[in-house]
Amino acid sequence: MSVGETKLLFPGLAGFYGSWRDVAYTLLRVIVGYNLLMHGWLKVGTFGLAGVSGYMAKVGLAPPTGWAVAAMFLETVGATCIIVGLFTRFFAAAIAIEMAIALFVVHLKAGFAVSKGGYEYVLLLGIVLFAIAIRGGGPYSADRLIGKEL
Repeated sequence: MSVGETKLLFPGLAGFYGSWRDVAYTLLRVIVGYNLLMHGWLKVGTFGLAGVSGYMAKVGLAPPTGWAVAAMFLETVGATCIIVGLFTRFFAAAIAIEMAIALFVVHLKAGFAVSKGGYEYVLLLGIVLFAIAIRGGGPYSADRLIGKEL
């Protein structure tokens, strides 16, 4: 055991934890990507470019069409890439930055509670995406299959 490492209360669980570590990370990456994809698909399929651009203008982001295209692209194409683990670090970092912008421009002034338009959801997503950007696609990813990552 190395310095700073904890001991398991039930050492017999070490094998279980070890065998599920990569699967759990992949599940996290896939589900976060799926949530983002559904959010992006709502922008594309329901609001469209005009609706999303209008919202971007309303919150003070200029040029609104540029911000709308970026958000729609990241939350559909980028989210799909996170799901399959392709260019994972790039897209996770880009969407983490998008979440930081959403936090500071839109949600921070509403407080923490997401039920009141607050920042709890974008903060959680941003931090998880930052962690994914640091770790990369992981063992079950297209990045691993092609043998290249950022």
